[in-house]
Amino acid sequence: MVHGCGVSVSQQQTRSGSTPQRRGDRQRRAIIGAVRELLQETPFADLSVSTISDRAGVARSGFYFYFESKYAVLAQIFAEATQELEELTQYFAPRGAEESPAAFAKRMVGSAAAVFAHNDPVMSACNAARSTDAEIRKIQDGQISTVVDQIVRIVEDEMAAGTAHPISEDIPALIRTLGATTVMMLSGDVTFLGPDGDIDRGVRVLEQLWLTCLWGGSAV
Repeated sequence: MVHGCGVSVSQQQTRSGSTPQRRGDRQRRAIIGAVRELLQETPFADLSVSTISDRAGVARSGFYFYFESKYAVLAQIFAEATQELEELTQYFAPRGAEESPAAFAKRMVGSAAAVFAHNDPVMSACNAARSTDAEIRKIQDGQISTVVDQIVRIVEDEMAAGTAHPISEDIPALIRTLGATTVMMLSGDVTFLGPDGDIDRGVRVLEQLWLTCLWGGSAV
């Protein structure tokens, strides 16, 4: 089971006052930073709490003060990535009257590309491990569902207004398929990108894919 930080801010303040809480926050961030660093060198499956603690400069007992497992750290990283995506997309703001479908697709895909680039190698490492690691798959699926649900609402509102004409009536399945394709492409999967690994080329294709599937390719 994946859990977040085991001790709330109010509990930390009660125990030690405001200054230790700030120190604790630095330690917590150090643990998250250590996982990010280590994933550039080691598959997530091979990471141990001891290795993470050593890199973070935190005692093993200190690690468990903030996180119940290495998966809890990963869950936090994914939550922060989702928050970053929300901010870049203006919290999944619907397409306004002045924003064309093409501009909307560019905003959504471009924001996702920026989040993947900023959070690599975590995204790529987890995507590679999801087929063999049930916990990673559970964490990823939860974050993906959050994003899919928000985009489904946008598309359904546009359909009701007569401004979107998706290629399928099953909007959740359509958005999930587009979302999965986007994740695989932006994770650098060679099956989607090809041997040259050209992310920019992949982003251009993704923009056209979203545009065509939701608006029939209309750019205006």
